[in-house]
Amino acid sequence: MGFMNIVLHEPEIPANTGNIGRTCVATGSRLHLIRPLGFCLDEKQLRRAGLDYWKDLDVTVYESFQDFLERNRGAKIYMATTKAKRAYHEVSYGADDYIMFGKESAGIPEEILVDYEKTCVRIPMKSEIRSLNLSNAVAVVLYEALRQNEFRDMELSGKLHRLHWNE
Repeated sequence: MGFMNIVLHEPEIPANTGNIGRTCVATGSRLHLIRPLGFCLDEKQLRRAGLDYWKDLDVTVYESFQDFLERNRGAKIYMATTKAKRAYHEVSYGADDYIMFGKESAGIPEEILVDYEKTCVRIPMKSEIRSLNLSNAVAVVLYEALRQNEFRDMELSGKLHRLHWNE
């Protein structure tokens, strides 16, 4: 089985990237960061948001979108954008697909989006709001992709620490 891949194009806010990193560790997903980044990878805020999980994160950094494409040839890439015509739950995600999100202030550049019209997806929301927080948006779309792949290799039930569930 493959791994879901989350791609952040020029992320700006370290706390969002830290939260997304933690979500990737929790789901066994890989994180791909495309420069320029709005922070240093050793920033305290980034690690605080990812807590002590950052060391367990499978993360790759790229110099540009072109560098990303060259190093991931043949990747099926979904572009999460408020400009998409189709909702995120209306597509079928493969177990090793890539889901790309843009920077907090501007999203994915339209120069990139126009080449991915068929794989652009959006999260439905009221028209009065511009977008969701980046880390929330990643969680929403990633968990739909994981659900479609039956949450393979993930815990589906929990246990109480001190007590026991009634059968």
